[in-house]
Amino acid sequence: MHEIKLQHILTIVELLSKGARHNFVEVTTTELGKHIDRSQQAASKHLLDLENSGYIERMKKGQKFGVRVTDKGYSEIQSLFSSLRSALELAPALIEFEGRVVSGMGEGAYYMSLEGYRKQFKEKLGYEPYPGTLNIRLTNQIFMNARRELGKHPSIFLEGFSDGTRTYGWVKCFPAVINDGAVDNAAVLVLERTHYDDNMLEVIAPMSIKHEADIKNGDRVKVQVQLGQIP
Repeated sequence: MHEIKLQHILTIVELLSKGARHNFVEVTTTELGKHIDRSQQAASKHLLDLENSGYIERMKKGQKFGVRVTDKGYSEIQSLFSSLRSALELAPALIEFEGRVVSGMGEGAYYMSLEGYRKQFKEKLGYEPYPGTLNIRLTNQIFMNARRELGKHPSIFLEGFSDGTRTYGWVKCFPAVINDGAVDNAAVLVLERTHYDDNMLEVIAPMSIKHEADIKNGDRVKVQVQLGQIP
């Protein structure tokens, strides 16, 4: 655990951004408070606390003060940065969902049959999906929140298209595994246009997922989206 207090980290970062690693830079507590979203009094106390802890040193420059981050302060921030970077790089590249299989609206079979999508599925996923999607209703708010955020992650992207009569939206595909490998080449879809909300997960595969995984409506299903497999 790092010794430095969390509320002081932004103050040191702000000082470093102003060049206070090797030089004494002039900083007013009013200006500092604005940049770290704190009051002038809080900024002044931050500087005093950091000076007393040996993270910064201050030197009078005329009527003002110059501030420099000490080796101790810099090393603390550097160590904290290394820990954060390691945590981010080592974080599992998957998102887990659980829910129950339900009947869909028949949209899946229709969209899977469209040539504009089928060609892109074949090219980008390596297979033409089985007609229809497996529809999984998420029952836990944690999984619904994850579904809402899923579209923000890198994806295998299928372009929207027009058949001259109607325009169809884009589709984002996320490689997935069903029930710990019962089906290991599925994909969760995020559609630009859908009648479903964030409590529904739509999944495709080159075969009938229900048949392959031996599941039926009402069964509980686990889905692991594998972000690490997206090129």
